[in-house]
Amino acid sequence: MAGLDETDRAILRDLAMDANLGAGEIGRRHGLSQPATWRRIRRLEETGVIKGRRVEVDRASLGFGVTVFLGIKLASKGRVSLEDFERAATAIPEVQVVQHVLGLFDYRLRVVARDLADFERVLRRRVMTLPGVGNVEANVVLTEERRPGPFG
Repeated sequence: MAGLDETDRAILRDLAMDANLGAGEIGRRHGLSQPATWRRIRRLEETGVIKGRRVEVDRASLGFGVTVFLGIKLASKGRVSLEDFERAATAIPEVQVVQHVLGLFDYRLRVVARDLADFERVLRRRVMTLPGVGNVEANVVLTEERRPGPFG
């Protein structure tokens, strides 16, 4: 959306870091009244700049200590439909994200598992049996840093 000023960007940065912040707290941070801040947030929502707010779940506290990104190249023979692959991949509970990408691989999947043995089970019994799977490359996440930007 064109027309964002620095205050709008500051509000977006605050909400990206903590979606639970209220308009009063955000307003105090930026010298705005609660109603003025609320109107800005509401406008950002109505124009689609803010698409929603999410709850971030600590997967490790639920027993899911391993995150793996899988690069998947579909086999060229058989010509499986992309929709069939995506439907089957999203049906696997441990698959958190399915991304259709350009590059060396056709898809990138974010998979969570309890531990490496659990990941191996998911890989062998679920991922490798997806329609059209050819080559698979796994990258285990060691650390992850999230950044909210850019907003300008």
